[in-house]
Amino acid sequence: MRRPSKTDLISLAVTSLALSGLDVALYAAGQRTSGWAGPHAWLALQLVLDLSLLVVWRFPRTVFGLGVGGAVAMLVADLFAPGLLSPLDPLTLATVPTVTPVLVVAMVRVLDRRTALILTGVLAVIATRAWTPSWDITPFGLVNTVLPALLILYVDARKQLLQSLRDRAERAEREQALLAERARAQERRRLAAEMHDVVTHQLSLMVLHAGALGVSSAEEPVRAAAEEIRAAGTRALDELRDLVGVLHTGQSEMDRKGERRVDAAADIAALEALAAESASVGVEVRLDLDGDPAQLSPTISRTAHRIVQEALTNVRKHAPGAVVDTGIRYSADGVRISVRNGPASARPDPVLAESGSGAGLAGLRQRADLLGGSLRAGPLPGGGFEVGAILPAYVPTAEGARNDPGSRRR
Repeated sequence: MRRPSKTDLISLAVTSLALSGLDVALYAAGQRTSGWAGPHAWLALQLVLDLSLLVVWRFPRTVFGLGVGGAVAMLVADLFAPGLLSPLDPLTLATVPTVTPVLVVAMVRVLDRRTALILTGVLAVIATRAWTPSWDITPFGLVNTVLPALLILYVDARKQLLQSLRDRAERAEREQALLAERARAQERRRLAAEMHDVVTHQLSLMVLHAGALGVSSAEEPVRAAAEEIRAAGTRALDELRDLVGVLHTGQSEMDRKGERRVDAAADIAALEALAAESASVGVEVRLDLDGDPAQLSPTISRTAHRIVQEALTNVRKHAPGAVVDTGIRYSADGVRISVRNGPASARPDPVLAESGSGAGLAGLRQRADLLGGSLRAGPLPGGGFEVGAILPAYVPTAEGARNDPGSRRR
């Protein structure tokens, strides 16, 4: 039996009170009973059955038993002691208790279908006086018993149909979402293949040529420049290879293997190097680091580095001379980044300011979304600008969620 809702309880209380009022009105306007049970026997029986509706959800079988018992008692009294439980000249044609239609509806909703139909049939036979059918009593008995049962069966069937249609619609939406996700996965794999075939090949050639130049050149500045180019190309290859892994499988190659961890000292040193680069061109960067970078996966660490790098590059382009506050908070759940600069103290170089394509932050925002994080960027009151990001500690994937059921709750 399902638990009643607040609406069910209120409806039953209102119905019980309404039926009690109706029976009191009929009693006041009609004749009294004349048997040994006294003149109030009919009213007492009706009120007991009306008020029993208040506990029908708690004691359903008891209440239904009282209803059927009341109908049987009225039948027996009508056959063997007329006037005992109902007036000899009643105001209505009902031969069963006034509460009968409500009891039929409750039985169909609460009891199993077979029991409810059997009890409804018993009440229908009593109400219609099927052994002595008449044009007065029989139709009224059917309206009191069979009609409520048919109506509630129709309503329940309609609800089930609507629920079935709703379930089918939701299932179709889920299937569409799965198809869309499959299409996105195929597109990611295609992009990964193209990046691997084109960009990785060219970067590899650049690294090889830079290495060869550093070995063959006799000039120290040339060797140093070649080494910087080779190191930058190697880092770009690492980032590109890892990004291709994310596009291809939805998970970083390094994260998947779990063999490498972030070198905290190297990570902090790289951030300090970014700050020093900006300071060398007149942009003061105040670093505020909190936590241990080693808690992050390599992919997340490199993405955080790229966000700070891009934000500082934009400050150098558009707000020369500004002071930049860079705050990075590492935790077991991930990393929070905030790069906030004040207004520029000098006019931006027009050539430098227009040199960007405007896709840097957009690309980082897409990368943050791909890794399960978020990135925001926008102006500040007073002429400054802020770039903020929240990244998880690792790249969440369906495979990881299956292996670690608690991963989504971290």
